[in-house]
Amino acid sequence: MIVTTTQSVEGYKITGYYGIVFGEVITGVNFFKDFGAGLRNIVGGRSQGYEEELEKARVGALQEMEQRAAQMGAHAVVGVDIDYEVLGQGNMLMVSASGTAVTVEAL
Repeated sequence: MIVTTTQSVEGYKITGYYGIVFGEVITGVNFFKDFGAGLRNIVGGRSQGYEEELEKARVGALQEMEQRAAQMGAHAVVGVDIDYEVLGQGNMLMVSASGTAVTVEAL
């Protein structure tokens, strides 16, 4: 499946539109990662634990979006946007991906 932030796919023409598709992941950060991030906040540096959670959530949201597009019969998702939100007391992260499911044909 082609997934792009652009409104078109180079070398292809869009032959059908199936609507907006979404993928959402809500994940919690466990105590140990939260504690490690707190220490990094004091001494400086990157929080590998948070970065790993963020990457897993992003990949999961994109995969879910692709699956929903495929179920509609789409070959691609264009105009993809990814949003991040912190939920609750700051220990829950929501990542959502959205785009337009389309069918494409090579030029």
